[in-house]
Amino acid sequence: MVKKNLSKSIDNETKKGLINPECEIPIQQQCRLLGISRSSFYYRSKVEVGSDEKEIKTKNAIDRIWTENPCYGCRRIRVILKEKYQIQIGKRRLRRYLQEMGITVIYPGPNLSKRNLKHKIYPYLLRNVKPEHPNQVWGIDLTYVGMNRGWMYLVVIIDWKSRMVVGYSYSNTLHTGFVIECVKEAIKQHGKPFIINSDQGAQFTSDEYINLLKSQGIKISMNGRGRSTDNAITERFIRNLKQEQLYLMEYDNGHQLRKITAEYIAKYNWQRPHQSLDYQTPCKVYYSTKTYQNVV
Repeated sequence: MVKKNLSKSIDNETKKGLINPECEIPIQQQCRLLGISRSSFYYRSKVEVGSDEKEIKTKNAIDRIWTENPCYGCRRIRVILKEKYQIQIGKRRLRRYLQEMGITVIYPGPNLSKRNLKHKIYPYLLRNVKPEHPNQVWGIDLTYVGMNRGWMYLVVIIDWKSRMVVGYSYSNTLHTGFVIECVKEAIKQHGKPFIINSDQGAQFTSDEYINLLKSQGIKISMNGRGRSTDNAITERFIRNLKQEQLYLMEYDNGHQLRKITAEYIAKYNWQRPHQSLDYQTPCKVYYSTKTYQNVV
């Protein structure tokens, strides 16, 4: 009964991500244990497959341009695509790609996904606030990650005091389910934070996400419109992950991408000293000073 209820609580995209083709257990048996059909695992959507190689090349180039220059608009991106990558693209197609990638370039700062205008927006609670202990503030953000044969989306959760990555997950679509499962798993492993800060993207303004945080008694903070610095700690980590690791590696599928990301995050958390932490590692700061207090 417990296994059945657990299986029902996880969406199919997350389940598919748990299947390891290199595992000794046959894929058919892994699918049966997770409660999904084998055909659903082998089905690859257009987003994951990326049937048009030119589209994949173009989107991956856009991701690199936007990562380095999140304030650039469509005109500048088109110029750089043509001059640096020898890619010509029309305005309409570029705007469609940006929308599919979840990138908003209209405002000075990066917001990965457009917000749902019907949903409530919460104020930014962290202006002039410096976290004093772990689990006081977590930042969460989404980003596009390109592959040789397609692309995926990554959600990352970082503790602002220690800079430790407390949760992350990949999905081949921008659905809210994998974001929620990532938050639940982070809380299960590390306890709940006092505040979680995000942008105003559709995933973070959805009823499911808001209700989860409210049910846990977590305060909700959202970046101000067009303020790229409001979630700078989380966004800086994502930028470093791409520039220091993902852009330097070759990977064709989600399994390889997950492995590379896991290795980088493990090294980042446990081995990489930070100047802002007096050259201590995030994990050392997190576990040595973790005294959960609901004080801001």
